[in-house]
Amino acid sequence: MMDASCHGINRRHFMAATAVSAMSFPSVAQAQRSTQESKAKIADVKVFPAHYPMTGYFKFFSGASGKAGRAVVFVKVTADDGTVGWGQSVPIAKWSYETLETATIVLRDYFAPAVIGLDATNIPALQSALDGVLANGFSTGMPISRAGLDLALHDLSGKLQGKSLAELWGRERGEPLTLSWTLNPQRIEEVDALIDAGWDRGYRNFNIKVAPDPAFDVELARRVKKRVPKGFLWADANGGYDVDSALAVAPKLADAGVDVLEAPLKPNRIRGYQALKRQGALPILMDEGVVSPVELDEFIHLKMIDGVAMKPSRCGGLESARQQIELLQREGLMWLGSGLTDPDISLAATVGLYAAYGLQKPAALNGPQFLTADVLQRPLAIRDGKIEVPTGPGLGIEVDEARVMELVSKG
Repeated sequence: MMDASCHGINRRHFMAATAVSAMSFPSVAQAQRSTQESKAKIADVKVFPAHYPMTGYFKFFSGASGKAGRAVVFVKVTADDGTVGWGQSVPIAKWSYETLETATIVLRDYFAPAVIGLDATNIPALQSALDGVLANGFSTGMPISRAGLDLALHDLSGKLQGKSLAELWGRERGEPLTLSWTLNPQRIEEVDALIDAGWDRGYRNFNIKVAPDPAFDVELARRVKKRVPKGFLWADANGGYDVDSALAVAPKLADAGVDVLEAPLKPNRIRGYQALKRQGALPILMDEGVVSPVELDEFIHLKMIDGVAMKPSRCGGLESARQQIELLQREGLMWLGSGLTDPDISLAATVGLYAAYGLQKPAALNGPQFLTADVLQRPLAIRDGKIEVPTGPGLGIEVDEARVMELVSKG
């Protein structure tokens, strides 16, 4: 049962674990698993708001909203046989309208009650239950929040069935992923030192944050390409250009050595995206505007994009993200692997997805670059700029709950 005190929304309540539990559970006989399928039901969902400490400058964590660190909501789902699955929601106030507080509320009071008592291995039925919780806006409601529960459900389902993420999807686990180092200099004089920091850790590919200053961006791209001529260079504007600026700068970025341009415009600038795709100076990818396969299919047929920078944490979780990857593959379009400065649990899920679907280009997964804490019993290894793919059932990781509680206790 949920403690009545959990309905308050002051800081103390947010920093405490909240839970939703089943009123009654199946009998032991009902909960026994056959050799074909688990019959375990979801008995309990807890959420834990916290922050990961950070290092370095990244624009989305500047100012008051980022001062406390990287916000995260841990999600712990327990089946009636005691098996536990973990996930993380990763809101960023400067990237999306979802915040630590709103994610905590919607997970605790809306999404969690919808899955209590359901078959813990029936991912389609669990997704259907979540679909009915919130009215959509343009797309899926509160997708970053929902992603944390989606990850935990996949972790739980995999553990109950003894299958990894790839095996749940009938795929091979895949190979270690090559990573890309994020460059977000505030002054052009910082570029060499930032490149050196990544190079010293074995990274040979770089992604740059661009917009709104085209002249700065072109010079940044030139300097990076001069230092790393063979590296994959990926420019991400996060919707920061207007249409005229984007059309003017895209050929210049291409001349400077940029390979792809992500999110040059706000996602509602449909005619602008169409113009950039027609221009053809660079492959044009969308990010923030794609949450579900529905709008992705529309954008493809409106001839707005050449591909997508994928993020399971943006898309409501693994199920939506993998459907989008499969759609892009069917259409012969590009997909790149990205993230939301994902902490270790979300990172493990993301790596598992990208590896299972054979990601070819370096992944811009910068959680290990900016975050300075971990909650895994064995953190994911990064060697020579490549990150290992987790092994084992579910997300392939084991969470140290004591470390989770330590982060929660620090607020």
